[in-house]
Amino acid sequence: MGSRFTGTGTAVPSGRSSAGRPGIRGDVTSLVPRLGLVAAHDGRSAALVERMLQAGKLALAGARAADGFAFTLTGTPEPSGWRVAPRGTSVRYGAIAALGLLRLPEPDQRTVLGGDTAQDLIGRLARHLDGGTARGTAALVCWAAAEARHDALPHALARLGGLDLRPGPVDVVTAAWVVTALATARPHADVEQHLAAARARLLGARGPRLYPHVTGGATAWYRSHVGSFADQVYPVQALARLHASGDDPAALAGAESVAAIICRAQGNAGQWWWHYDARTGGVIEGYPVYSVHQHAMAPMALFDLAEAGGRPRVEQICRGLRWLARPAEATEDLVLDQPPVIWRKVARRDPRKLVRGVRAGTTRLRAGTRLPVLDRLFRPGAVDHECRPYELGWLLYTWLQARGDDQ
Repeated sequence: MGSRFTGTGTAVPSGRSSAGRPGIRGDVTSLVPRLGLVAAHDGRSAALVERMLQAGKLALAGARAADGFAFTLTGTPEPSGWRVAPRGTSVRYGAIAALGLLRLPEPDQRTVLGGDTAQDLIGRLARHLDGGTARGTAALVCWAAAEARHDALPHALARLGGLDLRPGPVDVVTAAWVVTALATARPHADVEQHLAAARARLLGARGPRLYPHVTGGATAWYRSHVGSFADQVYPVQALARLHASGDDPAALAGAESVAAIICRAQGNAGQWWWHYDARTGGVIEGYPVYSVHQHAMAPMALFDLAEAGGRPRVEQICRGLRWLARPAEATEDLVLDQPPVIWRKVARRDPRKLVRGVRAGTTRLRAGTRLPVLDRLFRPGAVDHECRPYELGWLLYTWLQARGDDQ
């Protein structure tokens, strides 16, 4: 069993869904501030979030692997509907799932984890850090251990420190996760020296407008200007949390600036687009549109920013949810109640990611180049019938309230 430094965790009352299964109680909007804000702005979007929370918890239970969580859940069509089965394992996805599970009451944690708690899961994940762990995975385990005030936190921080001292470029998502992990650990350990270096790296990695994919621009020439949606939202979250943890106006201003650019670029139907030009802030290629960006990652970063003192953006969050409820490009539902699953993305039918590659190369040579013929030849609409546990972890983490915030 994992242990705690001193209380933490989460509490959202549980009950039964309309189908009689153990689930998140129907009046959750009155108890969770974020969902309440959405409900006041757009009741249908709030209802969709409640439905996804129920599906996400049940799907996570089906994604459990021997020592954590599967890498993915894959859907196979059958005459009676879809069959969803887990494949592979992932320590990284297990750490994100743990962050989400911390926000469930302990009985629900045990239901998802086959009798264990999120504390137990974090303890197992921390033991994995002694192997050949990637820097980003170590950061996520530190983050989870800090939120749980788990007794493995000192070990996890030491391991992250050793990994993060390695020279060379770092992908921006990992750089952001390191900042978030250390800012979360700040009340429980002396991380200031490491955090100062991580802060400088993240602030310095930004291009003229947005973040590229790798710090220092160390990537292929034709895509050195390209940053993904993930490369924007995780820094927004990290910088917002950095300010919230220690009064850092420069970090808050950086987060606010990036958030404003991606919100201006949001699609007319609420799509959070995929690839951006870090030099101009323009969209290079919109597809795939990922479900997790719509239901979790954008809301998570924008809510964190607003709660740290940034501008509220509830309408943009609701627009993203409305796309997920009825994707403009697809003819099938992305959110299923039976089996409980949220399909991964809507993409183009282009071989070997052709459109992304062509648009990266052409915009490198001339910013803003669109080549409209690509949109006519490779129309979006293909649904990826997968769902990854990290997507469900972020869903729970984004929308359910941490214990202590409502006490």
